[in-house]
Amino acid sequence: MKKGNTSTQTLLGVKHFSRNGVQTAGHGELAYFLVTPTNISVLSRVSIAHKIRHLTQLLSAQPDIEILCMDARENFDDNKVYLDVRREDETNPAIRELLEKDKRFLDDIQLQMSTAREFMFAYRLTHESEDGALATLNRIEKHISDQGFEVKRANKEDIKRFLSRYFG
Repeated sequence: MKKGNTSTQTLLGVKHFSRNGVQTAGHGELAYFLVTPTNISVLSRVSIAHKIRHLTQLLSAQPDIEILCMDARENFDDNKVYLDVRREDETNPAIRELLEKDKRFLDDIQLQMSTAREFMFAYRLTHESEDGALATLNRIEKHISDQGFEVKRANKEDIKRFLSRYFG
């Protein structure tokens, strides 16, 4: 099969979105949990140590959880290149100045967003009934929450946003 004719879904091994997350081709179902990051730069050393211990406890109790971390920012590089090219071609000094301000504005936004992170925990469901899967995912979500993490089950739009940024 030619790569040009292969869908993104096929390349990723995704059969379809399921009730719990993503059904993969041959590797079971993946359920995702969005975990809100904590700004550790404002925490004391003791608080940071507690957070690390809670994460360690979570991973010890649930070693099959996978952690995904991604910058929660958009990439403005193409827009900045466009503004540079446009500015070079512009003869009107006022327009050139506006284009430069636009580029600085994009730089500022990108800098502000560069430290933002998003975390997802993934859990692979295998050979579980619908009721069993739901019970397992509820238990995992409660366990993550009990360790002091703000968590919610990722819906289809959350998963698509995360994957599109990852593969973008």
